[in-house]
Amino acid sequence: MKEEIWIEKYRPDSLDQIVGQEEIVKRLRSYVASGNLPHLLFSGPPGVGKTAAAISTVKDIYGEGWRNNFIELNASDERGIDVVRHKVKDFARMAPLGGAEFKVIFLDEADALTSDAQSALRRTMERYSATCRFILSCNYSSKIIEPIQSRCAVYRFRSLSEEAVERRIAYIAEREGLKVTADGMAAIRYVARGDMRKAINALQAAALQGDEVDSETIYTITAMAKPEEIKGLITSALKGDFTGARSLLDELLLVNGLSGQDVIVQIHREMIDLDLPNQLKVNLVDRIGEIDFRLTEGANERIQLEALLAYFVLAGSS
Repeated sequence: MKEEIWIEKYRPDSLDQIVGQEEIVKRLRSYVASGNLPHLLFSGPPGVGKTAAAISTVKDIYGEGWRNNFIELNASDERGIDVVRHKVKDFARMAPLGGAEFKVIFLDEADALTSDAQSALRRTMERYSATCRFILSCNYSSKIIEPIQSRCAVYRFRSLSEEAVERRIAYIAEREGLKVTADGMAAIRYVARGDMRKAINALQAAALQGDEVDSETIYTITAMAKPEEIKGLITSALKGDFTGARSLLDELLLVNGLSGQDVIVQIHREMIDLDLPNQLKVNLVDRIGEIDFRLTEGANERIQLEALLAYFVLAGSS
């Protein structure tokens, strides 16, 4: 039997199984109880339950035959006006099946739609609102045109708490017969950073290495440095030890195989939590932002990261 992807295997089947978004779930339950929905717009970072909430709401309303009156489209795959004119409109104009009052169109990553496609979508939402409801999900609601936002009940999903991630990971580990050590769980929380999808993927990848999941396995399979390694890199540079900091950078890039972008993101993350004078921290974060921009533009990552370490050395000595 082919191994199932755990993010699909453990995707919530009802609103009761969604963790970490209690207020939103409470409001969605009230829609289910009434048997009616407004158009909905879910915004928030990846892996926090937007898709799960949309599908679970539809399942709770329609029950077993939920697929008859539901279609899911990913706007990042089909982002032009044609998908709205054809796929969306064709489904919206068909009458609901099985005595249902309306059908539901779930448009994932709706912020990838072009402005023309969004304008066409707005007209479709107006025209077929009697027999069709739209659920849109996006990472950034600011990229959704105002006429669509004003026609939707907007729900802003937050990053999941560490407790919510840990609770779900512990549940999956128990079901799969895995032992997750305390440091392994801490590593999963660190790697996930509120993204349940990332946490579950890390757990499944680690499970392929053995039945015990520890921090070493998690950091290795996710291509992330341990927080203490990044802190050591930063503190060495701030203390004036450029050669030592450069050696630590070599280990991250050459031995651990991290990319320059991975390293800069983790340096920024650890920098925020370091106990440093406020002005120094402001200057360092400003320089991290500059280096990140240069890397994005295609600059040599080795030169840029060493330049960042050099700046840290100078800033620490001043």
